[in-house]
Amino acid sequence: MNEDNQHYNKDIRAVYVVADMACSHDGKLRLAKQIIDGVGRSGASAIQFQIWELQHIMVPYHPQYDFVAQVEFPYDSWRELAAYTRDRFPHLKIIGCVYEPISVDFCEEIDVDAYKVHAADLSNRGLIKYIASTGKRIDLSVGASTLDEITKAIDWLKCTSESNIWLMYGMQNFPTPVEAANLSFLLSLRQLFQLPVGYQDHSDGDSDSAFWLPAAAIGMGINILEKHITHDRSKKGVDHEAALNPDEFKRFVDMVRTIESAMGSSIPRPFTSDEMKYRKYSKKSLVAARDLVSGMVLKDGDLLYMRAEELGLPPDQADRLIGRQIRCDIGAYQLVLESDLL
Repeated sequence: MNEDNQHYNKDIRAVYVVADMACSHDGKLRLAKQIIDGVGRSGASAIQFQIWELQHIMVPYHPQYDFVAQVEFPYDSWRELAAYTRDRFPHLKIIGCVYEPISVDFCEEIDVDAYKVHAADLSNRGLIKYIASTGKRIDLSVGASTLDEITKAIDWLKCTSESNIWLMYGMQNFPTPVEAANLSFLLSLRQLFQLPVGYQDHSDGDSDSAFWLPAAAIGMGINILEKHITHDRSKKGVDHEAALNPDEFKRFVDMVRTIESAMGSSIPRPFTSDEMKYRKYSKKSLVAARDLVSGMVLKDGDLLYMRAEELGLPPDQADRLIGRQIRCDIGAYQLVLESDLL
């Protein structure tokens, strides 16, 4: 089974956690490395880098142009950060969130493990097909997009390559109010497109919902989560609103792994030793209602359904025993077994 889709098998409960650094680094390499350290130590599955060349994605007269320019990393910085990640945390996958073909070329140079297509580019056929041509997994962000836009993007991907596709959905408010989360749409997307679906959580980092909304998504059967991380939310830097601090992100992943371990499997399995002990203690068995003498014929009133020291025949076997002759004496409240009857 392909590694990207292995966790999505309905009987494998591993949750894939993507830590989205976004622009929380505030354009500073030192802070970016601090965030990477937090992700690597958290037990997350992947870190997401937002990589772009500003001149190719925003008109120079845009009101935020100068601000975005301040947090833009040159490719040499991203090259250093990718090497830093792989050297310190080789288990951590790197996802490139890209906005133009030239950054795709760069991401191929540093060999990212997967790509994210931002919802802003869902109708950008040229970029989508260019990313698909890499053959790597594509996380297609579909927030604030119509079903027609999603369908077209998926069609472009599928006609270009056999790349695995994950649909990533979350309301794009920063932060997102609880009543706007719209978690049920995750299940609709999965049903409509028959693809793995992930939840992008943008809850207020200062609220408990930043933990329990993703927990609710896992309970709904969603096992891909994307969550923002920052170096220090109290600094109120870029992309801080829905981001967790490194220590909080560690607690978040610990919570996810705890839920993951509790999910178990949908396939029936042998009883655990604890379940066997519970059955022995709690399940009722057929016992003698009084002293029963060898040779008598067992009647309905001769049996009781009670907990006993050992497990015997379950109550639904009573009809099979009634009317049969007893071969040996059975004391009151003792188990009535198949071997006691002719």
